[in-house]
Amino acid sequence: MTRVLVVEDDAQLARALVINLQARHYVVDAAPDGATALALAVGEPPDVLIVDLGLPDMDGVDIIPVLRRWSRAPVLVLSARSGSEDKIRALDAGADDYMTKPFSMDELLARLRAATRRTAEAAVASPAVDAGRVVTAEFTVDLAAKKVKRVDRDVRLTPTEWHLLEILVCNPGRLVSQRRLLQEVWGPSYSTKTNYLRVYMAQLRRKLEVDPSHPRYLITEPGMGYRFEP
Repeated sequence: MTRVLVVEDDAQLARALVINLQARHYVVDAAPDGATALALAVGEPPDVLIVDLGLPDMDGVDIIPVLRRWSRAPVLVLSARSGSEDKIRALDAGADDYMTKPFSMDELLARLRAATRRTAEAAVASPAVDAGRVVTAEFTVDLAAKKVKRVDRDVRLTPTEWHLLEILVCNPGRLVSQRRLLQEVWGPSYSTKTNYLRVYMAQLRRKLEVDPSHPRYLITEPGMGYRFEP
């Protein structure tokens, strides 16, 4: 069964999360602060985490990079902070998703299922990435040769298109923030130029997707970033 670690200092909300998750056959651990959460994560590694940002001993964002030293478990941030800066900080730290309070329990459960499903799919796809190739039903990305080929033809990418695609396919199933993509592809001074991403993602979709207006592989998470779905 899937093990979930709930990191939440609001006892009433934590209890509601535990009850709802256990009712759906998840194994659930709960931590009221960051130190307890990290100790539990080491002792009983979770398959997925739900993390509040406003913890009594540390900011929840600070848990994520520490956890990432040994775990690739999906992190779903659940917070009352709705500002874009907080979302960007959490995603840049390594979070996979972000929900604001108040929230729908049904939506939370759906996102939790999606996160664990993406992790399972990425694990299946990871040998191809490790071998230097990412293979989908429509195209193959050769990371070593820096080439992309569709089923019926080679695809010519510009250096910028290639760099953008490379970052996404090397993080299968994970949300990559707009800021990270802009900084890595164009540089720190371009971290707010989101129109660059829209233009180049549209170009990549025209070259790689069967239906660019309804992409299967290069997914937009509005206001947050992009995701490559293997």
